[in-house]
Amino acid sequence: MARAAEAHRTRTAVLAIVASVAALSLGDAVIKATSLSLPLWQMYILRSAIVAPVLWGLARRRGPIRLAAPFWVAARSALLVVMWLSYYASLPLNPLSLAAAAYYTGPLFIVAMAALVARQWPPGRALFAIGCGFIGVLMIIRPDASGFGTAALLPVMAAFLYACAMVLTAARCREDDPFVLALALNVAFILAGAALGLFSGREGSFLLGPWRPVDLRLVATVAALAALILIGSVGAAIAYQQGPPATVAAFDYSYLAFSLIWGGLFFGELPGVVALSGIAVIAGAGLLALPTRRRRATSG
Repeated sequence: MARAAEAHRTRTAVLAIVASVAALSLGDAVIKATSLSLPLWQMYILRSAIVAPVLWGLARRRGPIRLAAPFWVAARSALLVVMWLSYYASLPLNPLSLAAAAYYTGPLFIVAMAALVARQWPPGRALFAIGCGFIGVLMIIRPDASGFGTAALLPVMAAFLYACAMVLTAARCREDDPFVLALALNVAFILAGAALGLFSGREGSFLLGPWRPVDLRLVATVAALAALILIGSVGAAIAYQQGPPATVAAFDYSYLAFSLIWGGLFFGELPGVVALSGIAVIAGAGLLALPTRRRRATSG
C-alpha cells in the first residue's frame, strides 16, 4: 500500500509540473504574441490582483486558510518574486537563447541542494537524467557561449533562487495547501509591484516604466496571464510537495519543448532536426528519472 501511494504521488507530481511549465510557457507566448507593453511592476500588480481573489476562494473551499509554516512560506514567496525579477531583468541584456540556457541550470541546482538538505546524494540514474535533460536543452536552443558576460549571471541567479524555493517547498512547506502557497506568492507579487512602483516613472524602463492606461484588451490579456500563472504556481507547489525533487526537476525541462510547440502555433517557428532530437532527449530524461519498480520496492 505504501509503495502504491508513493507511485501515485510521483505520477501526480509529474503531471503537476508538466501542467505548470505548459501554462508558464504559454504565458510567455501570449506576452510575445500580444506585444504586451507594461512595466514589470504594473504587470505584477494587475495580474496578481486578478488571480488572488480566485485563489482565496479556491483555498476557502478546501478549509480554513492557514499557514503551517508562515516564515518558510514568506521566504519561498520572496525567493520566487526575486527570481522572476532577476530573469526578466536579464532579457533586455542577453539573447533569449543564452538567458534560457543559463536559467535551465535550475534543475541541476535542485538536485545538488536537495542532496544537501537530505544529506544523501541522489541515485546515479537521477543524476544522469538531469545531465541528459540539460544536453537536450542545449540541443534545442544552441546558445552562443561567446556572448557570455556578467549580464548572463542574472538568469543563473534566477535559476539558483528557483532551486532554493522548490527545495524549500519540498523540505519545509509540505503541510501547506498548494492554493494557500500560490495565494501567498501572488500577495508577494502585489507587494513587490507596489514597492517597485514607488520608484517608477522612468520612460523606456522595463522594470520601472510609468503606469500605462488600462483598456479592455489589456484587461483580457492580463486576465489570461493571471489564469496561466494560477495554473503554473499551483502546479509547481503540488509537484515539489508530492514528488522527489530530482524526478520533478527532470520533467521541469519540458518547458523548452512546450516553448517550441507554442512557437510553432503562434509564430510558425518550426523546430529543426536538432531541436526535435533535443525534445526526444528531454522526454527520455524525464522517463529515466522516474523511480523504477525495484527502487520503489526498496524504499518501501
